[in-house]
Amino acid sequence: MKVEIFSDVVCPWCYIGHARFAKAAERFRDKGGSIEVTMRPFQLNPDAPAKGEPLIPSMERKFGPNARQMIDRVVGTAAEEGLELDYDRALNTTTLAAHRLIEVAGRQGLGEEMAGRLFRAYFTEGRDVADPGVLAELAAEAGVTDTGEGAEEVREQLARARSLGISGVPLFLFEGKYAVSGAQPVDTFAAAIDEVAERTGQTPITQLAAPAEGCDDDGVCAV
Repeated sequence: MKVEIFSDVVCPWCYIGHARFAKAAERFRDKGGSIEVTMRPFQLNPDAPAKGEPLIPSMERKFGPNARQMIDRVVGTAAEEGLELDYDRALNTTTLAAHRLIEVAGRQGLGEEMAGRLFRAYFTEGRDVADPGVLAELAAEAGVTDTGEGAEEVREQLARARSLGISGVPLFLFEGKYAVSGAQPVDTFAAAIDEVAERTGQTPITQLAAPAEGCDDDGVCAV
């Protein structure tokens, strides 16, 4: 099953939603299913500064006195998923370069890992995810070789998101035509995965007992 996740690394609900989806995907894999995830870019604030600035003041300018209440709510929800959000350290910055790095990582089979590392760097460590030096360090930590490519693909995917009418993230697109939006509960994601699997004929075989001795399709037998 192919799933595209449209998200932005400065979006707390994308961080939470991805964590919840990952748990549901693991359930499906445990049943014998296969899920291929591709991270897709979305920019919540294309006009964000190229150099990071403290996030809370920018939120207070945008949301006024409700900003702190909004922060407290999302921090509490994230904690329930085992995620730490530290808004006092977070920096408001552009995410275009971060998305390019995720694109490069995706070509190396490490797109989800790179996105997860960027989420943690932004929300927990207060790092500037627009800084080339920071991105180089994070890429190395994730085992990603940055080829310097991917910018054109990111622009194409951003345009595609607009053409699909995506105006908020996270959005999970199954097989290019079934969508689930928002940071849904794990059970909701699990039900959506099962429904898509049934509609597309990808429902995995349910194992009724633990595997025992047998032979595989290479002709190798347990003796």
